[in-house]
Amino acid sequence: MQLEHLESVVEALLFSSDQPVTLKKLQAVIPEASLQELRTAIADIQKNYEMSQRGICLEEIAEGYQFRTKLDKASWVKKLIEAGPMRMTRAQLETLSMIAYKQPVTRIEIDAIRGVDSSSILKILVDKKLIRIVGMKEVPGRPLLYGTTIEFLEFFNLKDLSQLPSLEQLRELKGREKSDMPLFAKDTVEEAELIADQSSNLTKSSGS
Repeated sequence: MQLEHLESVVEALLFSSDQPVTLKKLQAVIPEASLQELRTAIADIQKNYEMSQRGICLEEIAEGYQFRTKLDKASWVKKLIEAGPMRMTRAQLETLSMIAYKQPVTRIEIDAIRGVDSSSILKILVDKKLIRIVGMKEVPGRPLLYGTTIEFLEFFNLKDLSQLPSLEQLRELKGREKSDMPLFAKDTVEEAELIADQSSNLTKSSGS
């Protein structure tokens, strides 16, 4: 398949999907194209959109590729969409942050950190498809283990979990001095609050 034709096919497939499309899935649909050819086609598409005045761009998100609204056009799109963006309380962001940084983690472990029962919040986060049950911990009672989802990456506009800011980066953003305090020590939620603040910032800055 000629590269120009491959680019148009890949562009059509990505445009028609409402979720990020992985290279593996693209190759399953276009078996005659190699992974390198697909990467080259995607890179060329990204370059063409970046150099144009179009209102969308092609981004690598959640282990795949997806056309997304450019950030400077997001306010216009929001006027068109009747349903408002996903709203999250500080408690939900705090719990989600704990799961993102400590996953896999149990409800009991989250409760011990927050000092309150998190059952209702976990259900909300599961319903929003931001977290999922990833297994059971091999301890008496075998409590459920929670982890983040592909939708979590999409929501915060992350390519993968490695793009989450480190605690040291968060401390720098807050103007804090370096500390040896462990992540989410049981006698304080200071670190959880720090990450919740950053999660809130990520929510505000993510594109439509």
